[in-house]
Amino acid sequence: MTEFTEFTFPSKDGVHKCCASLWTPEGKPRAVVQIVHGVAEYAGRYDHFARYLADHGFAVCGEDHLGHGKTVDDGKYGYFGRKDGWTLVTADVRRLRVLMGEKFPGIPYFLLGHSMGSFLARTYLCAYPGTVDGCVLSGTGQEKPALVAAGKALASAICALKGPETVSPLVNKLSLGAYNDQFKPTRTTADWICRDEAVVDAYLKDPFCTFMPCAGMFRDMMGGLQYISSEKALSRMDPRTPVYLFSGDRDPVGSNGEGVRRVYGFFKDHGTVDLTMKLYPGGRHEMLNEINKGEVYADVLAWLEKHL
Repeated sequence: MTEFTEFTFPSKDGVHKCCASLWTPEGKPRAVVQIVHGVAEYAGRYDHFARYLADHGFAVCGEDHLGHGKTVDDGKYGYFGRKDGWTLVTADVRRLRVLMGEKFPGIPYFLLGHSMGSFLARTYLCAYPGTVDGCVLSGTGQEKPALVAAGKALASAICALKGPETVSPLVNKLSLGAYNDQFKPTRTTADWICRDEAVVDAYLKDPFCTFMPCAGMFRDMMGGLQYISSEKALSRMDPRTPVYLFSGDRDPVGSNGEGVRRVYGFFKDHGTVDLTMKLYPGGRHEMLNEINKGEVYADVLAWLEKHL
């Protein structure tokens, strides 16, 4: 029987308390998997997958980032902070890793980052090399440098004119809003996340998933994407850390596989010894929620067990 608990810990921003979720299996865990969630979602959305891993002996944890889920206590959804937001959220990921390492000492520890969470996980690998035993990247990608720079410039300009807490329909339309375009005619505004209509409908009804992120968060995320594609950051990674990338080949975040291959190339070019990539035909952004999620779960489990 899986035990589910929630707890809080102080955020690096010195203001908020991060709400974290923990799923523990019966008996001593074989390893810990820390989930790093994406934009406009929260750790609790991974309950089904977390319970699957717990049924196979893994402890699973994850915190709601600043501006997300139950960490929000001031109504400011989609807002990391006035400055250094990306650094703060990455530091919170690190804090949870340390806390869980103390709670479950002496067993393997893995990160699993999805979407923006995959960008944060990649940042973690550069900022804290050698501190996890493996990393799984779901729904990752990397836009070309000019596009990332343009997105950061636009978001930064809005922050300068109106403040980082400003919600910009234009920025949202050009970023998250554009992901749905390749699936026209669309049934909803979130057809791009997966082919399971029940998942899409639940996502659109979830109050923790329906907000538009602030301009400051987009500015911070674009800065994060610049960092994790830079030679300075990539050269800091520990090449001995195994990495598994998986995505749908119809995922717009990964440019239908092109961006995923680009990220794979970053790791390969910087000496990652144990590197695996899988693209699922027809899959969209959330492969852990896709119509073939059973296959995806089994593949992730097999990779984790191979690296225990």
